[in-house]
Amino acid sequence: MFREMRRKKQLLSEERAEQIMHKGITGILGVLGDDGYPYTVPVNYVYDQKTIYFHCATAGHKLDAIRNNNKASFCVIAQDDVVPERFLTHFRSVIAFGRAAEVTDDGEKLRAMRLLNDKYAPDHAEAGEKEIKSDWNVLCVVKIDVEHLTGKEALELTV
Repeated sequence: MFREMRRKKQLLSEERAEQIMHKGITGILGVLGDDGYPYTVPVNYVYDQKTIYFHCATAGHKLDAIRNNNKASFCVIAQDDVVPERFLTHFRSVIAFGRAAEVTDDGEKLRAMRLLNDKYAPDHAEAGEKEIKSDWNVLCVVKIDVEHLTGKEALELTV
């Protein structure tokens, strides 16, 4: 179902790809947008047990696209260093493919929001709880159940 990587020497192990997913700050969500155009948008996220979680408003382009077609891709760039004198880039990135859906279970939604708070504001747990509660009714959490995860890096970094 998913393509095999052509340049196998650049393939990251699944363990290394998951490390990048855990440590990444921003991911790029890719969905099928309006009129069949791809729609990509950066989001803060958390990766937990082969699931990506992010939050958004209860209406908008992301949700409309996901409701129309739940297939999604998600890219995280761990390294992106241009080496001009060699006309190349030292890169390391991961792409996940999966099905996106709104989280409807309140327990899972709260758990995801707490994971996001722990990742992005670990020293502000109490304030994070207050924020979650105050925004609860206008807060949407989306999850992507990852079906395929692949990572790649520049040959110069494989040494």
